[in-house]
Amino acid sequence: MAKGHRPRRGSLAFSPRKRAKSHIARFRSWPESSGEPKLQGFAGFKVGMTHVVMIDDAKNSLTEGAEISVPVTVIETPAIKVAAIRAYENTTFGDKAVAEAWSSDLDDSLERTISMPKKNNTDEAIEKIVSLIDDGTATEIKVLTYTLPKSLTGVPKKKSDLMETGISGSDLKAKFEYAQLILGNEVRINDVFNNGNIVDVAAITTGKGTQGAVKRWGINMQKNKHSRAGSLRQVGTLGPWRPAHVSWRVPQMGQMGYHQRTEFNKRILKISEDVDGINPSSGFVNYGLVRGEYILIKGSVPGPSKRLIRLREPTRSKVSGMGEPQIVHVSTQSKQG
Repeated sequence: MAKGHRPRRGSLAFSPRKRAKSHIARFRSWPESSGEPKLQGFAGFKVGMTHVVMIDDAKNSLTEGAEISVPVTVIETPAIKVAAIRAYENTTFGDKAVAEAWSSDLDDSLERTISMPKKNNTDEAIEKIVSLIDDGTATEIKVLTYTLPKSLTGVPKKKSDLMETGISGSDLKAKFEYAQLILGNEVRINDVFNNGNIVDVAAITTGKGTQGAVKRWGINMQKNKHSRAGSLRQVGTLGPWRPAHVSWRVPQMGQMGYHQRTEFNKRILKISEDVDGINPSSGFVNYGLVRGEYILIKGSVPGPSKRLIRLREPTRSKVSGMGEPQIVHVSTQSKQG
């Protein structure tokens, strides 16, 4: 009898599937770009999903120029604040932080997140970074940004979320001058992105706790004849007797969800402050009402409602944007089902 064959169940690309260390997603690289320096990332809170009716502007599409319905994710994006400037040195083992200049005007909520520097002299720290840039030691400049929980959002938080954000541009001194301008100041979503921009989205997915091999890896359930241990939802074999070793490739039970995932090349369809044009009468499920600036991103975004969503300039996109989309209608129907 011929041997049956099928592709393995579940991708091994994300293994080991363990819980993320933090609810704040981490970007390990930032795209290289030229031009005027500006922040390369932003952050917001996931609200929920709705749909819009827009003019299809995709070239060579079968519905080009026609009205189409597109699912979108609503992300509330209140202003973020710049806490510090960080200088990096390129070493044999990668980039190493060599100096930091913290702002003297920090929000009280940041003290709930980290232990603030007790002896903080911003001017001396800035002079040190300048000297490191002049002698060629510093090779990269980044900033530390944090969210403001006291801003009007549907997320009842007391702690600030601290993140490291890159700065675009090729001139190191220009990037440092820009970082000095925004140090201690608020940055809005319009200062970073525009309508139609392509972005990368990173977030921590919805946690599902400990799950079995059937749900976690998608393996087939055992037939009654094959189940000797009394369970139909377990793997048929963990491996041979010799060598007496269980391979990491064997699908087993364990943590499912609450992993960091990055989705590339998502399009921003709309940036707005018109909350009446997006809020359902009963609010969004598990979130409530949008109270400030928000963006609409085409398609889905990882994570549950109220999860911190990080946005970054695209690293794999061949185009920086497709132009500003023409939105005809935004649905405000109740999301209660």
